[in-house]
Order: sequence, then C-alpha cells, then structure tokens
Amino acid sequence: MKKIVFFVIAILFALAALSLYFTWTLACRDNTSGGKAVIYVQPGTTLGQLNSILDSAVIIRNIKGFKLAAKIRNLDGTIKPGRYEINPGMSNKELVRMFRLGLQKPHNLTLSGNIRNLEKLASVVSQKISADSASVLEVLEDKQLIDSLGFTPESFPGMFLLNTYEVYWTSTPQEIVRRLHREYSKFWNEQRNNLASKLGLTPQEVTTLASIVAEESNLASEHPVIAGVYLNRLKKGMPLQADPTIKYALNDPSIKRILYKHLEVDSPYNTYKRGGLPPGPITIPAPSVIDAVLNYSNHNYLYFCAKPSLDGSHSFATTLSQHNRNAAAYQAAIRRLNL
Repeated sequence: MKKIVFFVIAILFALAALSLYFTWTLACRDNTSGGKAVIYVQPGTTLGQLNSILDSAVIIRNIKGFKLAAKIRNLDGTIKPGRYEINPGMSNKELVRMFRLGLQKPHNLTLSGNIRNLEKLASVVSQKISADSASVLEVLEDKQLIDSLGFTPESFPGMFLLNTYEVYWTSTPQEIVRRLHREYSKFWNEQRNNLASKLGLTPQEVTTLASIVAEESNLASEHPVIAGVYLNRLKKGMPLQADPTIKYALNDPSIKRILYKHLEVDSPYNTYKRGGLPPGPITIPAPSVIDAVLNYSNHNYLYFCAKPSLDGSHSFATTLSQHNRNAAAYQAAIRRLNL
C-alpha cells in the first residue's frame, strides 16, 4: 500500500512539474526573435486574423504556442486595435496582455515643410492615425469645432504649429485637433501674448503675418527685419503688397514673378488691393518665425527686394526712390542671367 501511495504521489508530482514547465514554456519563455516589428491591428480583429498578422511579421518563434496561450487566456473578442511594437524577448504572456489591454506605442506626427491648406494638413495627419484623409479633412472643416476653439475657418490653420508630436494610431481626428489646440495654448503663453498686445495684434494676426514673412525669405536672420517692414507699413496704413499673398489668392505657389495681371485677382488675400492683414495665414509658419515677428527688428524700412547677388538675401530701403534703385539692380542681374 505504501508503495502504491508513493507511486501515486510521484506521478502527481511529475504531472505538476510537467504542468509548471509547460506553463512556463508557454507563457513566460520568450517567443520572439529578430529585430523590432511594428504591426497594426484594426478594430474588430479576430484572434485568427491576429495570428495571421503575427505570422506574417516573421518575429514569433512559435506561432502555435502563441495561439494556444491566446486561447487559454481567452484573448479572442478582447483584442484592442492599435499600433503595436513587438520587441525581441517578449513572452506569450506579455503579448497576450499587450493586445488585451491595448498597450500600443505612440509614434511621431511631424508637421513640417510647406503646409498651405487644410487638404495638405489632413494628408499629413492621416498618415499617422487610422482615419483616412477625407475623414480628417471633414473634421478640420467642421465650423462648429473651429468656432468652439476660438477661430474662423480662415484663421484656423494658424492653430497648428510646425513641430513633432507623439500620437497614438487609434487617435480620432477630433482628438488630434484638441491635442494640437492644447499645444497651441501652451505656445501662446503670457509672455508671447504680451508681445502680441504691444504690436496691437492678436495671436492669430501674428501668425498670419508670420506666414507671409516665412514665404518671403528662407533666411532666418532676415525674418525679424521683414517683419519690421510689414509692421511699419501697417502702422502707416500702407497696403502690405506682399507677393506671397497673391500666389495664395491665385492658388499657384509656382509663380516665379508677380505680374500686373496677377494683381487684379479679386480675393481678400490680395494685399495690393486690400488694406491690413489677410483673414488668415497663407501657410503654417514655424514657431521660430512667429517669434521673429514678436521680436521684430525696430527700423525705418518700408521696402525690400531681392539682392542682385541672387543668393536669396534682400536689400532694404526706407524710401521708394532707394527701393526703385535696388529693384533696378535686381532686374539687371536677372537679365544678365537670362542672356
């Protein structure tokens, strides 16, 4: 009898050890290899579909082991959508927990370059979230949302700041807009608001002016000087006569030279015919250009044109006669270039 009892106990002990080993092997032992993999899980993804995605990623060592672990832990029906990073050394337990709890990794949404309209902005944003560009654009054009944030449809693009932001792939367009509005509110702190008030401008108007300055020159050193020119014109009640606004009004940024025929365009963005600032930005300016406007160079210049050196820099003038001489020198350089 003792032998039988001992034998049964030994068998039970062996079974328990095998069970523990099996559990450790299945749940705790790492089941990933190779480099980091990124997968996207859509809403409503089934366990079978997730298995196929993981198998295609070629990072799971033993897909059968993951399938069994997922079934034991009842993962099917609880899979959260998201952008997931799978790193070497992850166990089935970690994988199942990640998909069950939606422990996705954020990635970078970078707003940079020439973003001249909401269509372009929607395209950039849609590349980083699950919503398509049409859905994003619909939200960006939602007048009720725009009004609730304190903007007009024309000034709304100025709410977005060129920068890099961490976002989740499952973020909705509305969440992105409100997130970037918080960033805008942080940027426009008390100091910047006070500087804008000293200029007699609202933050939205500063951004609009910055968008013109940004289009006038690629040289950061010139931005405060050009901002000073336009501020001087505004103070004197002169029209801005900013060529970039004409290109915007014509929806043709490829225009090399503004001709008299271009100046006839009927648009609130035609700063040759309309006084003051246009109703909104003509591009999304970098924060550095906004700061260049707020910290403009205090001078008496009223005019500027490209230098005859054709290096992208500008000549500045206080009088029209001086400006005409500078312009003549530039035109002569262009003619020599075309000979």
